Amino acid sequence: MNIGFVSLGCSKNLVDSEKIMGLLKSQGYDLVANPQEADYIFVNTCGFINSAKEESIQTILEMAEHKNNRCKKLIMLGCLAQRYKEELIKELPEVDCFISIDEYPDLLTILGRELKGEFVDCDYRRLLSTKPWTAYLKIAEGCSNRCSYCAIPLIRHDYQSYDFDELIREASYLESKGVKEINIIAQDTTRYGIDKYGKPRLLDLLNELNSMEGFRWIRVLYMYPDEISEGLILGMAKLSKVLPYFDIPVQHGNDEMLAKMNRRGSIVDIKKTIKLIRDTFVMPTLRTTMIVGFPQETAADFADLLDFVAEVKWDRLGAFSYSLEEDTKSFEMEPKVDENTAQKRLAELMKVQEDIVSAKSMEMIGKDIEVLLESFDGLTKRYKGRSASSAPDGIDGIVMVETSREYQLGEFVMAKVVKANKHDLFAVAD
Repeated sequence: MNIGFVSLGCSKNLVDSEKIMGLLKSQGYDLVANPQEADYIFVNTCGFINSAKEESIQTILEMAEHKNNRCKKLIMLGCLAQRYKEELIKELPEVDCFISIDEYPDLLTILGRELKGEFVDCDYRRLLSTKPWTAYLKIAEGCSNRCSYCAIPLIRHDYQSYDFDELIREASYLESKGVKEINIIAQDTTRYGIDKYGKPRLLDLLNELNSMEGFRWIRVLYMYPDEISEGLILGMAKLSKVLPYFDIPVQHGNDEMLAKMNRRGSIVDIKKTIKLIRDTFVMPTLRTTMIVGFPQETAADFADLLDFVAEVKWDRLGAFSYSLEEDTKSFEMEPKVDENTAQKRLAELMKVQEDIVSAKSMEMIGKDIEVLLESFDGLTKRYKGRSASSAPDGIDGIVMVETSREYQLGEFVMAKVVKANKHDLFAVAD
C-alpha cells in the first residue's frame, strides 16, 4: 500500500511527520511523492495563525480530490486537528479520520484500524524528508511562556523537555545517516531541561553534539531572549561546531507592548544580550521575528519598533501582522489595530529591514565564507548553497557559487563573495 504525506507548518511539525512516516514505513507501507499514486493520504496541519489554518484547509480540499481516483482515505493530523477536531468533523466530511496530537501515543491502534492492517509495536526511526545532509533535532514539546497572542500552549500544552539520553541516541542516528548540519528546535530551546532536570541543559546537549565527528554545523533556533545567559553565550563560543547563529524572536521594540504581549524582559536587556553576542563572536548572525498591529499598538509604539530595528540592525528579520486567535488573552484586548494600518506598518518595517540587509550584503563582498552546496543550476552552471548564516528553512537567503571544479551536493567549500543583492550572495570557489 502507498502512503502520500503532506506536512505543513513549522519544522517542529515536520519532525512529527517524519516520525509518523517512519512508523508507517516500519509497518511495510511505501511513501510516494505523487498523491495520485497514494492509497491513503495524510495531511499534517498547522493551526498557528489564520493564514496557516487557511492553507491547511485548502490543502485538505485539494487532497480530497484524489478520493475520486485511487485514494481510499484522507487522514488529517496535527495542530488544526488538535484544536478544532469536533468542529472539523462536522465541516469537513471529505476527511475520513482526524488524529489529534494528544492521540499520537495511540497511533498504532488508530492506524491499524483506519488502514485495516496489523500494526505491530517495534523499534523504528523517523524517515528524514529533508536533504540528506541536514536535519532537525526537536528537543522539547509544548510551551509554558503564555504569550498573550499565542495559541501554541492551547494546542501543544506546557513545555516538556525530551529525555537527554534519548536525544543523544537520536542525534547518533542522524549522524549515522550522513547528516552534517543539525538544527536544534523547540518552541523555546533555551528552556531545555529546566522542567525535567531542574536546570537548563541546552549547553550540556551542545557539548555532546559538538563531540560527534559527523556534524559540521550545529545551529540553535527559537531562543527566548531572557533565557540567553552569559554562561550560555560564552559556552557556545567554546564549541567549534556550534554556529554563532542566534534566532531570537523578540516580537516588538517597545517595553509596554512587550508587557501586553506577556513577554519577559525589556528592550534594554535584549540590547545587552545582543551586545554580548557581538562582543563574543566574530560575525554572528542575529535573527528575529516581529509582530505589528498588535491590539493597542499606537503610532508611537510602532515608531519605537522601527527605531529598535534600525539600531540593532538584525541580520535576518521576519515579521507578520497580528493574527486574532480565540482563547488567547489578546483576543479581548481593545482597541484593535485595523488591518489596513497593520499592513502599512508591516510594509514600512520590511522596507527598513530591506535597507539594512542590503547594506550588510554589500559588506560581505570580498570576504571568504564556507558554503554548504545543496543544488546545481545547469542553466547558469552555478552551485546553490547556504553559508553558516542561513538556516535551511528558506528564509535567510542563498549563496550562488561559481567554480570550475565538480563537487558533490552536501559538500562544504570555501568561496569568496564577489557580488551581492538584497538577500543573496554570489561567490567563486576553486
